[in-house]
Amino acid sequence: MFPKLALPMAASMLYALTLPAQDKINELDAVTVTATVNPVVSSKTGRNLYVIKGEDIARMPVHSIDEVLRYLPGVEVQAKGPMGAASDIVIRGGTFQQVLVILDGVRVNDPNTGHFSSYIPVNPAEIDHIEVLKGASSAIYGSDAVGGVIHIITKTFAHNQNSTPSRKITAGATGGAYGLFNANANAYYTTDKLAVDIGGQTNNADGQPQRGIDGYFHLHTISGSASYKLSDNWKLSYRLSYDDRKFAAQNFYTTYVSDTASEKLSTWWQQLNLSYRKKNNSFSLMAGYKNMSDHYVYNSVSIANDNRSKLLQSLATYEHKFNDDISFVAGGQFQQKSIVSNDRGNHTVNQAAGFASMTATVLDVLTLSPALRLDWDERSGYELVPQLNASYRTGQFQIRGSAGKTIRNADFTERYNNNNKALVTSGKIGNPDLKAESSFSYEAGADYFGKYFRVSSTLFQRRYNDLIDWTTTAYDNMPYKHNLSPTGVYSLATNISKMVTSGVETDIQFNRTYQEKHTVSATAGATWLYSDIQEGQQSFYISSHARFLLNGMLSYRNQLFGISVNGLYKVRDPQAASGIAGMVTKEYFVASIKADVFVIKNKLSLNVEADNVFNKTYADLTGAQMPGRWLMGGFRVTL
Repeated sequence: MFPKLALPMAASMLYALTLPAQDKINELDAVTVTATVNPVVSSKTGRNLYVIKGEDIARMPVHSIDEVLRYLPGVEVQAKGPMGAASDIVIRGGTFQQVLVILDGVRVNDPNTGHFSSYIPVNPAEIDHIEVLKGASSAIYGSDAVGGVIHIITKTFAHNQNSTPSRKITAGATGGAYGLFNANANAYYTTDKLAVDIGGQTNNADGQPQRGIDGYFHLHTISGSASYKLSDNWKLSYRLSYDDRKFAAQNFYTTYVSDTASEKLSTWWQQLNLSYRKKNNSFSLMAGYKNMSDHYVYNSVSIANDNRSKLLQSLATYEHKFNDDISFVAGGQFQQKSIVSNDRGNHTVNQAAGFASMTATVLDVLTLSPALRLDWDERSGYELVPQLNASYRTGQFQIRGSAGKTIRNADFTERYNNNNKALVTSGKIGNPDLKAESSFSYEAGADYFGKYFRVSSTLFQRRYNDLIDWTTTAYDNMPYKHNLSPTGVYSLATNISKMVTSGVETDIQFNRTYQEKHTVSATAGATWLYSDIQEGQQSFYISSHARFLLNGMLSYRNQLFGISVNGLYKVRDPQAASGIAGMVTKEYFVASIKADVFVIKNKLSLNVEADNVFNKTYADLTGAQMPGRWLMGGFRVTL
């Protein structure tokens, strides 16, 4: 399979080589901090990176951060509910636990389960930009950074001495079918030293009909952040957020007819960043604290699962620039993860790591970025994690490559799900004996940086050992039977011995303004994937990722109106379960469209929107039926 994927990759490289040269590097080669920790233009990272700005997010027909991610090139969002209710994030195949989500340098991934990674505790209006780093990143970030990293950077934490003092207040509301009411408000104020951002968002609906219930949701986020320049060299930033979500969760986690579940999650989030920069030296100390409660009720006669997970973390980094071509970064990280649960029991685990990386540019065309991490987990022991990135650029054309090891430790659900109950008659069973999974990733790619567009193609392969996923397991083969019924049907969290995921991805970005009045922007991503289980058995989430994914966005704006369209086409292995809706078909295409009319220039706009405009019946995971066509309209005010 892997040699066959080289054909579209080679064609993309040949196309890039034949494109006409341009005079300058533009914003399509953005400065990024995700690949190397220190600020570096993306063409010098040796990696495939995608960056979307906050103002572009505001124009999309979306209502939550996970819906934004759904249309970014190469990102597969396996949605279980609309507008932020529930989604799993996958990059380059694998499972949803293998994507690391970061907010202003601090990990968001919850220690209970990777299902909660999409619950990001900020108002979308706070976002300055999002950086998507595809591929292995464990040498810098440690566990979970297997398929890639999603880094959300907010305006307050990005504020620096070069920022222009400003004041901006935005507010909007949307109403629509099925009792939909969404609202958001945000206030952002800056001076040369101070930046303050306060905002909130609420998404609510009675929901479209499901099997015996309606797919309701009530989702609320309130966030406040501030940064202050203490001196010419020191800056302090802080955020406090509260996120509350209540929604129908029918067949989000099971395929049983008796599943009419509901779920409620509440999260308190705090983070602090103290940074220092003077000439060629910089230092930052970050700390974060996450406290999440999860109340899950399977059906009206079941006992609720009550889980409270906590994540305490700190990260210190130091950077020294020897000159414009060579820089060195070193850091240390600590995490304490804990859970108190009537279902999973009470557990605490500590993790620590030290890492170092260097970026060196030779003759202004060749950039090398080696990195090395020593990671310690009190359950899994020590892991040495190396990585090497390289890029060669001449004119507007670049070739790049990367190779590195990745690691992931099991979360509390994978280790202990249902282990603390008195009797379990069927369902997913955690496995306390799980090993940490590891893999080695290779990739090679090419990029063309034009004046108005960028084309990137990457060929990649990831070789797993001890991959963790859920597999159907007979009662007689269950390692622990103390609370299991002999007649039950079970899925056990298992280490799959060996698996290879191979693929090729191509991203295209275009942005151009005509006559200073008409702006057209477009992005598109195509990803082909194949996962081969060489030893072990077929598993649930591995079999759920797309074999082919095409997604993207198109928008046009002038002084009077704007139109934005999002769409995705997905091919995967079909799946179904008897007695429930939400069959996973072999393929589907969905699109959403939004039109804005600017009533008062830069002040007031009215909009209409159609989600799932073609009324497609589809599901990303078996049983989790997604809504059909949803019509809505609203307004937005800017002061």
